[in-house]
Amino acid sequence: MTQQMKQSYGTDESNQRMVADVRLMPWSYRLPIWGRFLIDLASGIIVGMIGTMAHRMGASVNIPYGLLIAYLMVIISTWSARSRDGVSGLALHLIGSSLAVWTVMAGYGPGGDAMIPVGFGGDDSMPFFSEQAGYFWLYGVVLIPIVMLVLPKCWFVTPPRKKTHDDAFVVYPQTRGPETSGSAQPVK
Repeated sequence: MTQQMKQSYGTDESNQRMVADVRLMPWSYRLPIWGRFLIDLASGIIVGMIGTMAHRMGASVNIPYGLLIAYLMVIISTWSARSRDGVSGLALHLIGSSLAVWTVMAGYGPGGDAMIPVGFGGDDSMPFFSEQAGYFWLYGVVLIPIVMLVLPKCWFVTPPRKKTHDDAFVVYPQTRGPETSGSAQPVK
């Protein structure tokens, strides 16, 4: 290994620490790239569907707690997608949530009711959020990921958990012979 490569990639010791750190990351971060991208897309679709069903809670009394819950789900899920896969993960999450909200869920439900009612028109006095919650949800589900796209990259870092030395015991399967079968050995 040349000196320049050692400087750019680090020493063998730091590479071993990086391998150990990867094993301490959450399970979805350890998947191959196609698995992580699939999780980003699926989480976007799921958040879009659940958020669509939740965004109207409380809107009829002008306390849109359902909209806040839906936005919180979008924020957490988008943060996870960008933290896991960077801008590509965020883009897939945005595509999944937008498709779910703007195409599938924007139609009519099984009973014939609109899933995202917007602007009722007419002269009836209705609470503000009862009329506008649909607009807030439709545009917010797109605007939140775009805002999170321009935030600093350092806000989306997931540090690996710390390795503990608590003398926990792990049962190893039989690998060499009868002397190790079913015996508990301390984790080192």
